[in-house]
Amino acid sequence: MSELTPEILTTLERQAIELPSWAFGNSGTRFKVFATPGTPRDPFEKIADAARVHELTGLAPSVALHIPWDEVDDFGALRAHAEGLGVALGTINSNTFQDDDYKFGALTHEDPRIRQKAIDHHLECIDVMDATGSRDLKIWLAEGSNYPGQADLRGRQDRLHESLATIYARLSGEQRLVLEYKFFEPAFYHTDVPDWGTSYAQVAALGDRAMVCLDTGHHAPGTNIEFIVMQLLRLGKLGSFDFNSRFYADDDLIVGAADPFQLFRIIFEVIRGGGLNSPDVAFMLDQCHNIENKILGQIRSVLNVQEMTARALLVDAEALRAAQVAGDVLTANAIVMDAFYTDVRPALAAWREGRGLPADPMRAQLESDYQSRIEAERVGGTQAGWGA
Repeated sequence: MSELTPEILTTLERQAIELPSWAFGNSGTRFKVFATPGTPRDPFEKIADAARVHELTGLAPSVALHIPWDEVDDFGALRAHAEGLGVALGTINSNTFQDDDYKFGALTHEDPRIRQKAIDHHLECIDVMDATGSRDLKIWLAEGSNYPGQADLRGRQDRLHESLATIYARLSGEQRLVLEYKFFEPAFYHTDVPDWGTSYAQVAALGDRAMVCLDTGHHAPGTNIEFIVMQLLRLGKLGSFDFNSRFYADDDLIVGAADPFQLFRIIFEVIRGGGLNSPDVAFMLDQCHNIENKILGQIRSVLNVQEMTARALLVDAEALRAAQVAGDVLTANAIVMDAFYTDVRPALAAWREGRGLPADPMRAQLESDYQSRIEAERVGGTQAGWGA
């Protein structure tokens, strides 16, 4: 198969990739946060920029929020603002890594007062979900230790379970808890949720509405991420993706920038496991654009995901399975590689035009006055996320 059939285009029509609000704010390295012209001054303007990405690509119908970075007085008004711009408010992300009390942990802390403070923050996040109509509460924990003997590793796992169970009990309706993992940083000896297995063990103990979030940058070099994708789909516990790229450690770069073939392989397993366009598996970006234009960075990212999805859909599944059963190693590999090497960009451009979208969303943004207008209107914007 070498062309985008009507069936493939119908599948692509349904693709949705959630944008992170913090990607539109100022960000930087651990040494410097860089200010950029046109930076949003509040969450309303971050959502406006996200809506601009959706307007040009048709791929980004929702925006994830980070609390307290996106705290507002009236979340109902923020929801109405988003819906007026044609997007919805999506995942609510908690933050227990920017408070002095959490130096030695939050949900795992030895001190019950601090644990309760962290639990209460998550309960407030669920209140936000109630107001915004959001389904998922995503938890990433910067918790662990730096030295052998510093912490009771088992005790911390027990306390984590107790804390998560309290938070999970507050969920209602279709709301879900999604637990992210990261193998190191900021802790360097042990991390409390370092891998998919630990996240799976914790969420499996909670219930059906607790899932694993897979951040593509949160793995050791050489990790077979598509195997993890397969396993979590097989177990029914893959709740969401945070798509980004890294060259060494967790860089939060544009997805597909470091290894497009890895992104292709991951999405192929998503398709194989029934996760593409499934209401149970959310596609989201988690990126910080430190040196590139924020809006263009998000456009490039969603287009990269779309392109690799189109290529993965070109894999001839029947021929591949026949080659696998026959033990025909090179034919099986060739079927996968032929799909990966297919240039789907012209077909996608023509398809976008047929839907009333720009054939080249990047060029459309560059040639518009949107960036110059927000640079003139937004003076002193620092709406940020990490490091601000």
